[in-house]
Amino acid sequence: MSAGRRPYDVPKRAIDVVVSAVALVLTAPLQAVVAILVARDLGRPVLFRQVRPGKDGAPFTLVKFRSMRSAPPDASLEQDAERLTPFGRLLRSTSLDELPSLWNILRGDMSLVGPRPLLMDYLPLYTPRQARRHEVRPGLTGLAQVRGRNTVAWDDRFELDVDYVERRSLRLDLTVIAETVRTVLRREGVSSDTSATMEPFRGSVRSSDPVSPAAEATR
Repeated sequence: MSAGRRPYDVPKRAIDVVVSAVALVLTAPLQAVVAILVARDLGRPVLFRQVRPGKDGAPFTLVKFRSMRSAPPDASLEQDAERLTPFGRLLRSTSLDELPSLWNILRGDMSLVGPRPLLMDYLPLYTPRQARRHEVRPGLTGLAQVRGRNTVAWDDRFELDVDYVERRSLRLDLTVIAETVRTVLRREGVSSDTSATMEPFRGSVRSSDPVSPAAEATR
């Protein structure tokens, strides 16, 4: 599943290391404040951890701030909106919940820009073309995030992911980062029309492969 290496891939990783290290130092006081507020509003644990697929589908543990109350054992995806507090919505709309993921970038699990890491359950549901999103490290932000975030349909989202894989470059990364700042400031596309975040992916309508349900993980 590995994509051919490009000259940009080496400096891209170097940029990831430098930027994430600096950002972790600069945002440390802010992260401390957010952690205290999460503990007060949502309880413990403060961090949300979940195994996600990285480059070539290899699993890694994604780290974020919690934005939902703990789910009861029989909770359904439809109850996510009830578990998402006003403070949790603020964390998501401002992307403050993503700050701990800078550690994932520094460790090499993720990149600043790339397809967003989704769920391990989705791996067998992708078409061969959609699976190409895993040819690069997943990103803290990506083309789909600046083209509508969670309001973009799954098939269109994956096309944007593959488009990034095929066109990745410093210029494209800088463009995505600049557009991400604008999107976050405007708090656009945080939720889809029918879900607190995004409806679970259950297979592409363009795929001939068997489709099995994939349940969204609780936060």
